[in-house]
Amino acid sequence: MSFIPRIAKAFPGMSFTNDEIRRYGRHLIMPEVTLEGQQKLKAARVIVVGTGGLGAPILAYLAAAGVGHIGVVDFDTVDLSNLHRQIIHKTGNVGKLKTRSAVEMMQEINPVIDIKTYDTSLRSDNALDLLRDYDIVIDGTDNFPTRYLVNDACALLDKPNVYGSIFRFEGQATVFWASRGPCYRCLHPEPPEPGTVPSCAEGGVLGVLPGVIGTIQATEAVKLIIGQGDPLIGRLLLFDALKMKFREMRLRKDPACPLCGPKATIKELIDYEFFCGVAPAQKKAVHLDEIDVEEVKAALDAGKIPSEIDLLDIREPFEAKIAQIPGSRLISLAEFSQRMHELDSAREIWLYCKDGARSAKAWKLLHDAGFRKIKNVAGGIDAWSEDIDPNTPRY
Repeated sequence: MSFIPRIAKAFPGMSFTNDEIRRYGRHLIMPEVTLEGQQKLKAARVIVVGTGGLGAPILAYLAAAGVGHIGVVDFDTVDLSNLHRQIIHKTGNVGKLKTRSAVEMMQEINPVIDIKTYDTSLRSDNALDLLRDYDIVIDGTDNFPTRYLVNDACALLDKPNVYGSIFRFEGQATVFWASRGPCYRCLHPEPPEPGTVPSCAEGGVLGVLPGVIGTIQATEAVKLIIGQGDPLIGRLLLFDALKMKFREMRLRKDPACPLCGPKATIKELIDYEFFCGVAPAQKKAVHLDEIDVEEVKAALDAGKIPSEIDLLDIREPFEAKIAQIPGSRLISLAEFSQRMHELDSAREIWLYCKDGARSAKAWKLLHDAGFRKIKNVAGGIDAWSEDIDPNTPRY
């Protein structure tokens, strides 16, 4: 039997060509799969949210396995910095929509499957409609608002949510299915404070790590479809690439969960940007004072940096070795609180990082300490490279 009710029975009327028999031959001779299991794979409908590091191996292996109907959701374009881990994209596709780039590779792997693309972000106003017609949802995203959105939509639709996440050398995977086990909110009832958990763009990720976790997610999806093995429902698989160790943590349903508990209060999708503390209205409440890189260039040309203005690079020292804005000095965010006494509150202080996110945290630390002549450089050194000096390396 399959774990998915709609494909719980075999499809005797679903035939395969001789080429398909040849293609899936190594599946067909496995007693856990056979022709019946391959028919279930062909009938299955799986949607993958995100075509990045996790989505790349997931989509490639679902296509190769013969999952008959695959949905692909992403709004982003391929960037050169993606290619060390997002192996479904090619150098020649830089600048192209990730959905189109992914489909090119998937069709090269398996031209006989049906692929539907959704060139949009997953939002509260479209999630239920996008996910409704699929049997399994696979979460390949990298931000908390979308993770909560995918989780809640899956719970409301009674869909399994094959979850994975990665950071630096560590990853984790599980299957959230609210009607059969815990959901994401049972593990994380509340999102972390904004800025306390760095993204992969801020903290980095080992290029091969998403290959490990994404492949586990694809494996779980195939198991759910063919009805074999013990899926990761109620179990969180943790992987440490540095130690090359897996360990497992049991997950239990939270009886107080507002989504899947007996007294659930969440009956519809909410504003997840606001819920996770990253809504525009909350950003404005901080009164972050920003300048653009053109103003930094003008101050440099006028000789005001560093004579009148302190331009602070709050990235890590190993990042500063890659590139720096001229005239700046390094005080990393990790040591910022201990070194604020070195700064003169009477002088103009401008802060930058890679993209403006970490420097915004430093700006708030200074503001809370009583500094007022402070500005955050919007877009950070990325914007400097893009708009001012293209010879500045981007990473």
